[in-house]
Amino acid sequence: MSAAVFAVVCFLMWGPRPAGIQGSIDVSFLPYFNAAVNSLVTIVLIAGWRLAVTGRLRAHRKAMLAAFGLSTAFLVSYIVYHSVQVEPVVYDGANRGLYLLILLSHIVLAAIILPLALVTLYLGQSDQRARHRKLAKITMPIWLYVSVTGVVIVMLVY
Repeated sequence: MSAAVFAVVCFLMWGPRPAGIQGSIDVSFLPYFNAAVNSLVTIVLIAGWRLAVTGRLRAHRKAMLAAFGLSTAFLVSYIVYHSVQVEPVVYDGANRGLYLLILLSHIVLAAIILPLALVTLYLGQSDQRARHRKLAKITMPIWLYVSVTGVVIVMLVY
């Protein structure tokens, strides 16, 4: 699934587009919208973790489903943005090496987080708590890193 999403995003960024679609809709606000959504994902993930630690499992479940829903909204918005924008935005600021390191790690971990989050959510929903906890210890920091670096990337580029 991650490979398919990655392939679609790459195709939308660099592949051919139907005549007249580039620049046909003003999507210039979407990077800021995406950063706001990623900020909310970060907040909800941290709240969900705290709820789990304090034993409030029903609220934890709702928070994690909300984080996944927000991440899905981000992905849809990201795909719309890259399918309509005129050309990819290029970072030309100071510390280009640091920016590229953050961007590369973000892209790799973003591809990994989708199946991790899906399996972790499934294990939680199916009440396989031991397996859920074990995988969540891997999923949570990666998901947080991806959501935080998504905001950092927008701040650096825009």
